[in-house]
Parts: sequence; structure tokens; C-alpha cells
Amino acid sequence: MQTSVSYKIFSGTSSRYLAEKICNHLGCDLGKMNIEHFADGEFSVSYEESIRGSHVFLIQSTFPNADNLMELLLMIDAAKRASAKSIIAVIPYFGWARQDRKDKPRVAIGAKLVADLLGKAGINRLITMDLHADQIQGFFDVPVDHLYGSSIFMEEIGSWNLPNPVIATPDVGGTKRANAYAKHLNIPMVICYKLREKANEISEMKVIGNVVGKDIILVDDIVDTAGTITKAAGMIMDGGANSVRAIASHAVMSDPASTRIDQSALTEIVFTDSIPYSKKSEKVKIVSVAKLFATAISRVCKNESISSLYLI
Repeated sequence: MQTSVSYKIFSGTSSRYLAEKICNHLGCDLGKMNIEHFADGEFSVSYEESIRGSHVFLIQSTFPNADNLMELLLMIDAAKRASAKSIIAVIPYFGWARQDRKDKPRVAIGAKLVADLLGKAGINRLITMDLHADQIQGFFDVPVDHLYGSSIFMEEIGSWNLPNPVIATPDVGGTKRANAYAKHLNIPMVICYKLREKANEISEMKVIGNVVGKDIILVDDIVDTAGTITKAAGMIMDGGANSVRAIASHAVMSDPASTRIDQSALTEIVFTDSIPYSKKSEKVKIVSVAKLFATAISRVCKNESISSLYLI
């Protein structure tokens, strides 16, 4: 796709690696922007080229720390004040998505707050991938293009050539996602049921379904400390499975996640590059979503449908 003045792509600091890949697929240059940091930790954003009348795509995942979100908000505000025709936030990983409801008294709904902040800042559209909960799309008053990593993961699953594949979900909350894979592949599904006493700590887990002699594929959207997915893999192997592999969209991978995966029963776990993963693990494989987002951006620019990108 040839470059034109009708759209420009810019990136926040932490997602520049992905933005450069997306621009390579689109055949365009990444826009020039300066982010200046002050001694007290404050920073400012400025565009180093005209964006007046342009469709501006801002690529930034909003994983912790909060500077990534604040940086994106400043990018949006600066684009609005520089007379951009439209501002499209491209957020491969939408942070705070696990706070999507009020599950106990006196708690915040962080996902709704972030949606309000982005809307107030001035976005006209959001492009994101594999939200923790689909209903987060309804938190926005602008169009949301919700992409899925399934087309990329299907290629990985096919390359494994597993003799007795079975889809599994490491918790009940991921049943809908796992069921979509199981239906598309026409294979069985099992469920791991877990109880938590508090965040990131599992008190009890059980496997529902037959895993004996099966090659299990665990499906998840986020792996944070890897406690759930590694415990599920261990229980599945103890239950008589032949092998356990995993696919997950977002490699949050807080310590000691990499160590847990290395020491786990998992043969392999595949993530996308929606979040930068800098640690080393022989069991971790990263696949890129750059082409997926580049295609979505191209179709948005041309007012074309993106529904064909939804494999499942």
C-alpha cells in the first residue's frame, strides 16, 4: 500500500517495535514525534510534522506502568489540537481490561474509566485485539474494531500436527473463547475450574473432562504471573494427558512467570507481540500481529469491511 497524505501512523514509546512492523506491511514511514521527559517524571508530546486534515493512527498498548496510557492520552490531545481529521487509537493490548465489572462492593470499574478517558481525550475510533471481556466494546461511544489473534494461532496449531488434540480453558471465564476454537477445529473441549482467595493466588483447581491420552491446547487471553496456566498444565498431565501446549494473546508475564513456565509441564506456549516480551524462555514463542493490524488499518482507511479478518 502506497503512502499518502490521507493517513499517518505514530507510535508511543513502548509499542514502537510493533508500529515499525505495521508500517513495513503498509509500505509507509512511521510518523515523527518527540516525547520529552522532565526531571520529575512528567513528559510532553509533540508531532514533528503536520497532521492537519489527516487520519492519524496512534499505536500504543496500555500495559503497566500507567505512563503508557498517559502517553497515549497526550498523543490524542496533541493530535486533536493539531487539527487531525480523525484520531484512531490502535491499542493491541487494552490494559485495565480485567476490571470490567463491579464484582464486589466499593471497587472501581477500571476498563470503563479508561474508555471514558480515551473518549474524552478525543478518539474517533478504537482498534484493539482480544479484549479480556467482549462487553468492554460497549464502554465506548465510538466505533470499536475488535480483532482476534485466532487466525495467527490457527497456523501454529496446524503446524503442531497433534494426533489427539483437545482444547482446554484454564478457567471458567475463558469457556466462550475456548469453545470457539473447539467448534472451529471440530474437536472436544475440557475446562479447568479454579477458586481464588485473592488476585494471582489459586486456592483450588479441578479438571472437568477427559484428558487421558490427549494432546491438550490451553487457550487464554492474558498470562500474568502464569500461576493458573502452569497449574492447569500440571493437573492435566497428572490426569493422563499425552502433552500440553498453550496459546495466549497477551504476554503480560510478570515475575516469576517465565520461571514458572520453564519449570512447568507445558511443552510450548505461544504469545503475540501485542506486548514486548524481553525475557528468555525456551518454551515461549512469539508470533507477530503486525500484518493483522496493518490490514485492519488499510481497510479502515478505504472504508472496507474487516469482518473477513475474524476467523472465529
